[in-house]
Amino acid sequence: MASYLILTPPEATGGNLEKTRFIRDSFSFPAFLFPVLWLLFHRLWFHAIVAFLVQAIGFQLLSMQGFGPAGAAIIFAVHFLTAFEGRHLVFSNLSSRGWRPEGLLSAANLATAEDIYFSDMEPAEKEDIPAVKWDMPPSSGSQSRGNAFGLPGYDGGR
Repeated sequence: MASYLILTPPEATGGNLEKTRFIRDSFSFPAFLFPVLWLLFHRLWFHAIVAFLVQAIGFQLLSMQGFGPAGAAIIFAVHFLTAFEGRHLVFSNLSSRGWRPEGLLSAANLATAEDIYFSDMEPAEKEDIPAVKWDMPPSSGSQSRGNAFGLPGYDGGR
């Protein structure tokens, strides 16, 4: 089972929770494979720039004689750190912009986590919608309806 951290936006109220974020606390394979792109996608600009520069240093060390293992270690370190700590960086970024942590729960998948979290909330009250007037008299057959696409309606006459 995975742990999910629940964040609500600053403007969310009891009935407006469409933007609630569930951040899974686990290893991220896309962040491991493409750390800089993953950081850019999640709008972590500063971290993406630092990761790019550190990887550039690692690639530079790979090309130097005798420093290949150190360069490879630096590159893999960026990949692993982004994969393990990237979601925490997303949480930190959102909480600095006013998002509020609402809780932590364990669930098998995201759909189950959403069901568990939203099951405690009462549904919003529905406003009274007036009923359609079904007892209206039929229109006279002499009225012209004009051109229509598709099948025209049957007005009761022949």
